[in-house]
Amino acid sequence: MKAKVVLRRQVHDFIGSLAPEPRRKLWAAIKQLGDGNKSVIQLEGKLHPYWRLRSGRIRIVFEEQFIRGERLRVCFFADYRATVYKVVEQIIASGLLDELKN
Repeated sequence: MKAKVVLRRQVHDFIGSLAPEPRRKLWAAIKQLGDGNKSVIQLEGKLHPYWRLRSGRIRIVFEEQFIRGERLRVCFFADYRATVYKVVEQIIASGLLDELKN
């Protein structure tokens, strides 16, 4: 089943800040996300409800939703591997996750 991919503002802003080559590679990975990209795994621990897309050193955290029978992959946070998981955990702990996903 093909999924529709939705990018939130933080992800767009992060992609826009990248140099041309990493940006191109990340866009290619995002395009494959709707088709079942192999660089996707479900996260563990506190981040268990979410998934991640890997493109080199960059990670995009997303959640899967089903709305009116349509499968959505809502990408709400992107950053480099060294910081992405800690930042998302802090966002969850502070209760700001809903603001980020809208």
